[in-house]
Parts: sequence; C-alpha cells; structure tokens
Amino acid sequence: MRKLTLAALLLAAVSAVAMAQTAPTQPAPQAAPAPAQKTWFVRLIPPRATFANDMTETELALMNAHFVYWKDMFEKGVCLFGGPVFDPKGVYGILAIQAATEDEARAIASADPSVKGGVNHIEVAEMRIAFLQKAH
Repeated sequence: MRKLTLAALLLAAVSAVAMAQTAPTQPAPQAAPAPAQKTWFVRLIPPRATFANDMTETELALMNAHFVYWKDMFEKGVCLFGGPVFDPKGVYGILAIQAATEDEARAIASADPSVKGGVNHIEVAEMRIAFLQKAH
C-alpha cells in the first residue's frame, strides 16, 4: 500500500511538471507606460527687487545651493534651460523643466533650496518650447 501511495504521488508530480511545460504561458504583465513629459515654465521670484545686489550671507548660501540643485537637474535632463533675467525692475529667475504633471513640476521647483529656505517663491505654468538649439 505504501508503494502504491508513493507511486501515485510520483505520478502526480510528473503530471504536474508535464502540464506546466505544455500549458500556454501567459505574457508577463507590462508596467504602465510612463506618463508623457510636458514642459513647464518656472519663474523664481526673489524677496525684493534689490535682491541680486544686497543678499545676506544666509541668502547667498541658499542661492549657491540653488545653483547646485538646478545644475544637477540640468545634468539629469529635468531642467532644459534656466538663468537670471536682468529686468531693470528687479532680477528674477526662469527655468524650463520637464515633468508629467503640474504637481510634479511644482514639487521639483519647490525642492529648490532657495524656495525651501523661504527666500524665493515660484510660479509654474505649462509651456511648449517652439525653438531650442540642439547641442553642437
């Protein structure tokens, strides 16, 4: 009886392996495609019109960290271009960044150390870049 039980178990195991090998395989579920990236215009607004000329030591340190942050975002391909605008009424910064949603764009811009530190604030709007030089 014991040999019969062992033989039945062995037969069941062999059958299961054979069925698994001949069963049609289901395609692996695919990950959802990444959301399409949009371009966002970010305006970085300093606390006062004279900011570029009279930063405190703390503000200067935050602006240095701001530069490092956006340089890293540029190298990662998140920031397409950016820099200061020397408006006679007061300098401000602009950036064009890529993100799937406005919330994501705001999160990226809000992570700027100068924004987190309370020095600058941001405005964000979707944009489409019509002309952009390619790297030579």
